[in-house]
Amino acid sequence: MYAGDEGERTLRAARADIAFAGTVFDDAGAWLDSAMERGVPPFAAETWVVDSDLARVLLVRHRIRGWVAPGGMVENGEEPREAAARELFEETGVEAALFVTPAAAVVRDYHPDIEPTLGLVYAALVSPDVPLRPEPGQAARWFSLDEEWESWFPEDRGRILSHVERLRRAPGRPK
Repeated sequence: MYAGDEGERTLRAARADIAFAGTVFDDAGAWLDSAMERGVPPFAAETWVVDSDLARVLLVRHRIRGWVAPGGMVENGEEPREAAARELFEETGVEAALFVTPAAAVVRDYHPDIEPTLGLVYAALVSPDVPLRPEPGQAARWFSLDEEWESWFPEDRGRILSHVERLRRAPGRPK
């Protein structure tokens, strides 16, 4: 999938973002090393969007995976961070500056018929007053962090809560 000079750009950025990610789950770096030996399948990028009060998270309703962070496949030649911002806009209509440090790197099973692959997670703070313009047929909404949501990735709620706790403790965090 990731071929030529464009593919090298994508893979270099993915490797750097895994190295700098706030949290690495599922031995994502080793997964990428192994995948590079056999040919890297398409991987994904998503954004954990939290409101400026650190009380809500923005999710989209995927037809198979339920409520998930906005995201999708990284295209050949695209840096994962660019893909995360693009997918956030496509799925919610929200344009946001992503944090410099990636929030997480994971290995995910996105579909029962597809082998697990890399997922790079970025983060952004957005006002809950920003209008949402989701893709046709795919809802987008803010969930309170106290709320449960149905998702293919049940571990995400705890991971997002941990991320928000790190933000709350960060020096100079936005008020």
